[in-house]
Amino acid sequence: MSTLLGVDTSTSAASACVLRADGEAFEVAPPPERLQGRPAHASELMPAVAHVMAQAGVGWGDLDAIAVGVGPGSFTGLRIGVASARALASANGLPLRPVSSLAALAAGIEAPLRLPLIDARRGELFGALYEEDEQLWAPFATPPEALIERLRDAGFTPLAAGDGSVRFRGMLEEAGIPVAADDSQAHVVRALHVCRLAAEAPDQPPEAVLPDYLRDPDAKPQQ
Repeated sequence: MSTLLGVDTSTSAASACVLRADGEAFEVAPPPERLQGRPAHASELMPAVAHVMAQAGVGWGDLDAIAVGVGPGSFTGLRIGVASARALASANGLPLRPVSSLAALAAGIEAPLRLPLIDARRGELFGALYEEDEQLWAPFATPPEALIERLRDAGFTPLAAGDGSVRFRGMLEEAGIPVAADDSQAHVVRALHVCRLAAEAPDQPPEAVLPDYLRDPDAKPQQ
């Protein structure tokens, strides 16, 4: 088993974790209410990384790789998170292991059918559908109305979690789709799950790892 540093910045809150080769995990996981606050990845991420490494008692030379949630999610958050992971990996001669932030979110949902939903803004959701650990629907961006119709047509009633499910709780529950309680940690994309998913993932060179925005960013470059 590898010793991994994992980070995720796909939502408004940053998370970090060290999963040691002995199985012990040391994590900074924000409370669910933090997801509704203003993003502060630039000021929160590196202190969280320093904290978990100190708690785990590891240095950069003890790590086998850095795991990073690559989205989909917040454009600015992903840009900061992936760029930081790439810089740390390059500076310390470490490979990266990219992980879907939706897969990491799904890993924290305790239900057979899992619907991780990240707020995509513009009245849309980023989501995917999992049965246990198997991905049934690939990541998508969609309005909640279209998601509800798709689930109804397929006959699926999964448990939804993530900041996107909290934002559209009323619509989802009215359609018969259960949503985890507002104070549930299932809404947080935890770096612990990023690490666990990355434990069996192949190493990649830092420059090869890019954010998965899934759609064009809100800000358009000036012509």
